[in-house]
Amino acid sequence: MAPECCAAPVTTPVTTPGSETATRQPSRLSLLVMLGALSTFGPLSLDMYLPALPQLTSDLDASQTMTQLTLSACLAGLALGQLVAGPISDAIGRRRPMIVGVAAFALLSLACAIAPSAPVLVGVRFLQGLGGAAGLVVARAIVRDVFPGTEAARVFASLMLVSGLAPIAAPVLGGQVLRWTDWRGVFLTLAAIGAILVVAALRVPETLPASQRRSGGLGDTGRVFRVLVTDRVFMGYALSSSLAGAAMFTYISASSFVFQTGYGVSSGMFSLIFAVNSAGIMLSGQVSARLVGRVGPRALFVGGLAATAAGAVGLVVAVTGGLPLIAVLAALFVVIACQGFVMPNGTALALAPYGHAAGSASAQFGVQSFLVGALVSPLAGLGGASALVMAGVMATVALLGLVVGLLSRAAPSAAGMAAAGR
Repeated sequence: MAPECCAAPVTTPVTTPGSETATRQPSRLSLLVMLGALSTFGPLSLDMYLPALPQLTSDLDASQTMTQLTLSACLAGLALGQLVAGPISDAIGRRRPMIVGVAAFALLSLACAIAPSAPVLVGVRFLQGLGGAAGLVVARAIVRDVFPGTEAARVFASLMLVSGLAPIAAPVLGGQVLRWTDWRGVFLTLAAIGAILVVAALRVPETLPASQRRSGGLGDTGRVFRVLVTDRVFMGYALSSSLAGAAMFTYISASSFVFQTGYGVSSGMFSLIFAVNSAGIMLSGQVSARLVGRVGPRALFVGGLAATAAGAVGLVVAVTGGLPLIAVLAALFVVIACQGFVMPNGTALALAPYGHAAGSASAQFGVQSFLVGALVSPLAGLGGASALVMAGVMATVALLGLVVGLLSRAAPSAAGMAAAGR
């Protein structure tokens, strides 16, 4: 059974006069837009400089593997930073950790722009990810604070309409920036975007009242994480989501080299391919939001995992069979678009029983997602600009994700039921 510290009453924003939450409450639409913007740190950090990777590799005299480590380092920072920001947000509220993290992201983006070598860039990218993690973990926790049950799954899917614009716009914007400057200018643009997101963070209200915060220190945080990692249902949803997401991270890491070097597409065409795949995530997210009330998050989640695996296997067939590029892109579209079914429903199912520990649960969920992605994505670089290696890695993790998802129980776990106070 879960300890009492994980009790999970559903909360709503509190606006007690004179308190830190006594800010003007935005409308639901405004809140969703702001949370969606704060959820863009992953795509912004990872996708915007993808068109510049070949240029960066040449300019810093780095190997392809070292260049891909700049992606993995940022992924690792995004993962580990959530372990810090999540529990802190449970203890002192959501706003302060979020604002500090977003400001740090903006400053560290400036540091990336002046990095003198690839190893230094790898280190600064890790720190940049640490800062950006606060926006990711707190945005998920706020959704769990405010929206219960199936409604949370619907909101997570709706957020993909907003945050889904980032992976569409990021590589396109990066490609346009490269027309006027080099890869360092891309990081300067990221710093400017970070400054804008600081303003957005300042407008997000506090959603965790002081009476529902936890002050048990490191010992309490450790107990909560022990509950989470021993909850087979939570871990099942988190791991299967992470494996499906690792297929997307592999694509992010390798696609620039595969398509621009292997298939000879231009940086502009690569940006278009990336935009189409990202639009697929947005579309499937909106379909998921409309269906979740009738079909249920579990069915949509498992269906998304199955379609992801089928698309990844189709990608292997297209590459090994020497099929035209359009066939490769079609299979790839299925894999990436189905993230719109997997991620919002997997997140809602995993976090549902842990309302009072939403920050910690969100952190644990996010850590697994980014760490698995960080561990898997460099594997695609082992074969150089090889479409076959990229497809093979994607198919392997997608199939593993489906197996884990099918083995995960549909019913709430004993720990989750106790945590929810049922």
